[in-house]
Amino acid sequence: METTGFTEEELTVREAIFKVMEQFPDEYWTERDQTQTYPHELHAALAKDGWIGIALPSDIGGGGLGIAEATMMLHTIAEAGGALAGAQSIHANIYATQPLAKFCTPDQRKRFLSKIISGEWRTCFGVTEPETGLETLKLKTKATRDGDGYRITGQKIWITNAQIAQKMVLLARTTPLEDVKKSSDGLSLFYIDLDRSPGSGFEAKPIKKMGGRAIDANQVFFDNYYIPADSLIGKEGQGFKIILHGMNAERSLLAGEALGIGYGALEKAVKYARERVVFGRPIGKNQAIQHPLAAAYMNLEAAKHTAYHAARLYDRSNPDHPDYDESITQYAVGVACNAAKYLAAEASFKACETAVMSMGGMGYAAEYHVERYMRECFVPRLAPVSREMILNFIGEKALQLPRSY
Repeated sequence: METTGFTEEELTVREAIFKVMEQFPDEYWTERDQTQTYPHELHAALAKDGWIGIALPSDIGGGGLGIAEATMMLHTIAEAGGALAGAQSIHANIYATQPLAKFCTPDQRKRFLSKIISGEWRTCFGVTEPETGLETLKLKTKATRDGDGYRITGQKIWITNAQIAQKMVLLARTTPLEDVKKSSDGLSLFYIDLDRSPGSGFEAKPIKKMGGRAIDANQVFFDNYYIPADSLIGKEGQGFKIILHGMNAERSLLAGEALGIGYGALEKAVKYARERVVFGRPIGKNQAIQHPLAAAYMNLEAAKHTAYHAARLYDRSNPDHPDYDESITQYAVGVACNAAKYLAAEASFKACETAVMSMGGMGYAAEYHVERYMRECFVPRLAPVSREMILNFIGEKALQLPRSY
């Protein structure tokens, strides 16, 4: 990857994370993938050096940096061999905590976030549901007031790390949809404990999946699950507006992760093309190999500029950021972050496909690792919002075309 144009902070993060990742070679990730084992050692190493709190406030022990630097961190983890599994091991702890940092009370911020930063707690993000999918405003999971707390009943799906997380950032309905004046009202945000003891009313069932198998994805069930009242973040009924602060951050982070996967796969394919000799010449000398690799590189470079532009816009729209620019609207941030996620995911997919095809049979072999990258690069194309919904969003918001859904 060409590093010209990055800030000093971003390059410092890149160098430091590469050093951390030296402890975790490709073979480590292959073993974690094949045994479906969470990379506890990576999480511990990152927590030890304070990296998990990279984008959280310094007054509670965080790094005080922005989403641009966090994007670089996850980009580097993915590029250095961790691919999606490595990045997703800490992904939610970075983006899902952004709304908490902005809307928690001072007491909640200290209690909830300091143990995420230290690595003592891990969190997951509970929004998507089996029946509503991308229709977030129609979520059905209910939080019903019960004395000094709430009772949660409902289901969530595709919840990453629910098997190992101690906490969940949960979006649930506190007012029935038919009783709200605006569809964006009536949802509330909670930061809850995950009690897995028998009879608690909480259960997480793993979903078997194609890639990223070191990181669990789950269906989650709540059955009259009790949470205390101080689990509520911000005001009741305003959860959707609060959670938007995490959604754009997540798109930026996923763009970085996709870039890392793409650059990592491309690097392996280029090395192979230089060294593999057929008919007395390295295969990289053949334009049928060289041109697709060159095109994949250019796609990644273009997506890289879009991704870091979006991350910096996100940061500069934050009043607490030293480069705050009040002229940057949430509309501009949303368009930029969605475009970044889309373009990086597509560039990553093309780079991984090109890597596998350029390496031929060895590209299909686990020992050369690009097949793992190929399996994992689908996630940024699918989640947390599909390519098609991003195209709908850009068509409506950026081009002012009629809403198509």
